[in-house]
Amino acid sequence: MTTIVYVSNAGSAEISVLRLEDDGALKPVQTVATGGTVMPLTTGPGHRMLYASLRSEPYSVVCYEIASGTGELTERARIPLPDNMAYLSTDRAGRFLFAASYSGSVVSVNPIGPGGIVESEPTAVLATPPHAHSILVDPSNRYLFAASLGGDVILQYLFDQVTGVPILNVPPHVPTLPGAGPRHLVFHPGGRWAYVVNELDGTVGGYEFDSGTGCLTPLGTYPAMPEGGGEPWAAEIRLTPDGRFLYVSERRSSTLAGFRVDAATGALKPLGHTATETCPRGFDIDPSGRYLLAAGQESDAISVHVIDPDTGALTTCGRQTLGRDPNWVEIVELR
Repeated sequence: MTTIVYVSNAGSAEISVLRLEDDGALKPVQTVATGGTVMPLTTGPGHRMLYASLRSEPYSVVCYEIASGTGELTERARIPLPDNMAYLSTDRAGRFLFAASYSGSVVSVNPIGPGGIVESEPTAVLATPPHAHSILVDPSNRYLFAASLGGDVILQYLFDQVTGVPILNVPPHVPTLPGAGPRHLVFHPGGRWAYVVNELDGTVGGYEFDSGTGCLTPLGTYPAMPEGGGEPWAAEIRLTPDGRFLYVSERRSSTLAGFRVDAATGALKPLGHTATETCPRGFDIDPSGRYLLAAGQESDAISVHVIDPDTGALTTCGRQTLGRDPNWVEIVELR
């Protein structure tokens, strides 16, 4: 198995491809010019393709084939997207690409062909409350959720896996606290809970997930800001593969907040804060759950943090320089 790290560097319009060694060291593999302001990345099931959103005109998704073993990228297609997309994800079957537009306040769904290439004609382009910032399907692939940062709501959709068309559920949304600014959403691997990082008030919202109705019910709100951290500007949220620990990046304080997930209730217990790269917009956790890699938009580098398997504490073990304005980290394991 080979662990590959992809980092999008918006300022230098390139993707860094790195290999993560067993000891946490990073080895450069490839630098891929994207020809535009590259930001969100995602891969489909099996990690055959990497999809990269270009947020400079013409707005598009670049489809890269991933070489088995090495992780090197080969561009296969550039497909127009309906707007400037701040987030990408795929459904669990790899048949549809979801995208969310912060500036356009829309979400979209495009089919993905058998060869992994996104089709140019969307099956749906749906208006949202202001500033849609993420869109993600649930573990069963039957329900779809979109976070509206400006609307302080998480939209709830029924997802048709055949047509790719989302339909608003009943109720159509679940509210956050006023002014919270929900940004990114993750599902617990056990499927019972979901968590949302709120950008504007620096908190994490926990939700119970009803797999029968596809609806979220608020579970609790947990502060992610360090003491004296200033005005909140939270960014990314990730869970370890075993679901025991959750982490949030906060850009103004340049810290990572850690939480232990209660195995019975889904409640979060704070573990403290760890200093990381300056302005850590994007980070990811490797599939083994041993390492957390955080990229600094203002430091143009990525730090490797070891995750203590018992306590969830983070210890920095390495660093690698990148291109300009690194903002998204995607880690995959290849056979």
